Amino acid sequence: MSMLSSSSSSGRHLLLHLRLFSSSATPLPDLQGISISQAKSRLRSDQDPDKALAIISSVSDRLSDPVSSRYVLDLAIRRLAKSSRFSDIKTLIESQKSNPNFTQEPLLATLIIAYGRAGLPSGAIHTFRDMDRLGTPRSVVSFNALLTAWCEAKKFNQVPKLFAQTAKDYGIAPDKVSYGILIKSLCQLGRLEKAISILNEMGEKGIGVTTPAYTTILDSLYKKKKIVEAERIWNEMREKGCSPDVAAYNVKIMHAALHEKPEQVLKLIDEVASSGLKPDTISYNFLITCYFKDGRMDDAMKVYLGLQEKGCKPNVATFRTLVHYLCENGDFDAGLEVFKASALKHKVPDFGTTKSLLEGLVKTSNLKEAEKLIEYVKTRFPERYLNAWKKVVMELGFTDEGKGSALEPA
Repeated sequence: MSMLSSSSSSGRHLLLHLRLFSSSATPLPDLQGISISQAKSRLRSDQDPDKALAIISSVSDRLSDPVSSRYVLDLAIRRLAKSSRFSDIKTLIESQKSNPNFTQEPLLATLIIAYGRAGLPSGAIHTFRDMDRLGTPRSVVSFNALLTAWCEAKKFNQVPKLFAQTAKDYGIAPDKVSYGILIKSLCQLGRLEKAISILNEMGEKGIGVTTPAYTTILDSLYKKKKIVEAERIWNEMREKGCSPDVAAYNVKIMHAALHEKPEQVLKLIDEVASSGLKPDTISYNFLITCYFKDGRMDDAMKVYLGLQEKGCKPNVATFRTLVHYLCENGDFDAGLEVFKASALKHKVPDFGTTKSLLEGLVKTSNLKEAEKLIEYVKTRFPERYLNAWKKVVMELGFTDEGKGSALEPA
């Protein structure tokens, strides 16, 4: 059997596993000839874990690009993890190892990171160690993937030890990306002084410090309200030749949105533009939040409605912020319209925000739309939320969980 045939067999084996052990009776879609791009689109819009497995199984023998492969795997794993389908996640990731493309280090690194995103960091270590068997030489690429996996799994306390021991055991010289991941873990652990000392260590070793590394420290300092230290790091970053990017500016914008008036946020957004950068959706999300906190709902909605004109698209956080504050201010009709817009873009707000909207619709006797929302959530939210949703619905008096059709824009 050729290596390519082995890869196709791997995809068929995974699909057979799905059909035999599926926990859902949902019919599987016809996916013959589906493209990678179509797979991405379906994975973004479909919450059913069995369908996610079927979709990725149909394209598994054509995953050859590290970026698109990581994205497709990540989408599928998110769907499975939300339903606690961890054995299926392991089967999915391990099945890719028989794909000859995945003996290339960049693609194997995507599997290492995939284990971390699934909350299974031990699988990341196993895959890293398995590289000898697969005939894949290790470099700083897979080393960084391993560190990233443990950060993705929120095991930040293990990253410093893993950094030192793995580099020593396998003779890998950490690069600026490696140190950036180490700094992130230290900041997450609240060890800011140690994180800052790593910046000095990088300078002593001649390893260029990156803007993202500085940004990580800035974010932690601002969140700890250590404003003087944050400004010192900001100035140091610029003195060392690290030009602030939009992400770095967004850290400052976030702080201003929480503690200043909207005018200060606008001033920083103008500073971003004047420095030759383009404010992004995150920048404007902070401005929207600041307007709402300042009681200026109309201004917040103007920013939202003007996003496209500024070359930005609303993301999940945009919709969550809008629905939350509109409901908080009692404007449930506007909140419903924003929710409908989020549904069209498959960027629905979280459970708590949706619950607030439903309660508001019932409170204002908009029962028809409430029923539609109930039915929509039953088909769109992950299985692990459904029991909690049923409880909410029963408490609101919908004993049959609603009779409305799927939520559709007016």
